[in-house]
Amino acid sequence: MNEHVTLSTPAEQTVERPNSRKVFIKTYGCQMNVYDSTRMADALASDGYVTTEDMAEADLILLNTCHIREKAADKVYSALGRLRDMKTARAAEGRELMIGVAGCVAQAEGEEIIRRAPAVDVVIGPQTYHRLPEALRRARAGDRVVETDYAVEDKFEHLPVAEQAKIRSRGVTSFLTVQEGCDKFCTFCVVPYTRGSEVSRPVRQILDEARRLVDGGVREITLLGQNVNAWRAEGPNGGEWGLGDLLYSLAEIPGLARLRYTTSHPRDMDDKLIEAHRDLRALMPYLHLPVQAGSDRILKAMNRRHTAEEYLRLIDRIRAARPDIAMSGDFIVGFPGETDRDFEDTIRIVEEVNYAQAFSFKYSPRPGTPGADLPDHVPEEVKAERLERLQALLLKQQAAFAKSCIGKVIDILLEKPGRNPGQVIGRSPWLQSVNVDAKTSQIGDIIQVRIIGSGPNSLFSEPIQSLIDY
Repeated sequence: MNEHVTLSTPAEQTVERPNSRKVFIKTYGCQMNVYDSTRMADALASDGYVTTEDMAEADLILLNTCHIREKAADKVYSALGRLRDMKTARAAEGRELMIGVAGCVAQAEGEEIIRRAPAVDVVIGPQTYHRLPEALRRARAGDRVVETDYAVEDKFEHLPVAEQAKIRSRGVTSFLTVQEGCDKFCTFCVVPYTRGSEVSRPVRQILDEARRLVDGGVREITLLGQNVNAWRAEGPNGGEWGLGDLLYSLAEIPGLARLRYTTSHPRDMDDKLIEAHRDLRALMPYLHLPVQAGSDRILKAMNRRHTAEEYLRLIDRIRAARPDIAMSGDFIVGFPGETDRDFEDTIRIVEEVNYAQAFSFKYSPRPGTPGADLPDHVPEEVKAERLERLQALLLKQQAAFAKSCIGKVIDILLEKPGRNPGQVIGRSPWLQSVNVDAKTSQIGDIIQVRIIGSGPNSLFSEPIQSLIDY
């Protein structure tokens, strides 16, 4: 999944109990880490913790880490150095501060975190965070806790159900993890080693959580997975379901107006899922489908197990089913052995697909992955030049797509107050932010607007109908 998020846990309307502890959660990385942070907050709430956005008042600081970007571990250790100083100052005042490291860096580094950063009380991996309250109790009793073994039990079965008030405080959109791990073993990727093999949550568990979210006021759900369209589970009648079947079932939940999913692999884009894009009004016409490169030689070296032509044919099939769909993707430039000709193949595939949005990065080796040991690493200055050219093309396509929306009448889901008084931010079917004059009391409504302008990161609109009946 893409790393483009760094944030603290959203403010929640929690009722503080007497002597309740406060937790500050800093989230790095992908959407799944955002979801995991909310579930860790739920687990800690059952142990008397309330969330805070003020690190200075926290009794527990939890770093939910990501291992996708270069030097991710170094950045975590740097943050832990600052927290060590804070912990020392607190101790001088006779106040407790506990420090925890969760997520993929915790999984990858394990005991090394405790060795290099003795101020850390708890290290807990992404498959074991349901054990967080017990780990903190052990740490408070003097243990140095490292919980990074892959759990035998289903963590989702052991996580507490979020209170309706807490769900409402988190907004009208929500992530919902349905699949974790990856079996593809792309040679550049650390996910199989930090998140493990592909595991799919059961249908009942997903539908129950989705209904609870909708009961709490959620109008849009984004299904998450490291390889979300690899999701497979037993359906109600005993047969195997894929992600398409799940989407059809979720679309029947009253009050759930919009569905999205990310991140997908081209090899798992089956007929039923493409049909869901054709048939389901609730499934938004936006698809993040990474290709990573346009050269078959580089795709083979990456172990992507598809060719550029196969990817393009798949895009044609998806667009035939849903002509208004907007495509998003991921690209890595400068993979070991990439020549100028290979890079030109990537430029050609971008030009042919014409992306509405995309994420692009220079290749950086991850220790323990096969790509790190490949010969012919591309010089940094070459990678930088290629990335600059690729991003210029992708930004041009993104701006052109936004400009093509001007004059269109579309439905937007009102999500949050805007920067200016009387302004609300909505979301288009294609995942763009849309500014509109509306009342904050309308948040959660889907209204019809006309797009009147576009900026680098958002659209501007005027309302033409007060409410769409969903």
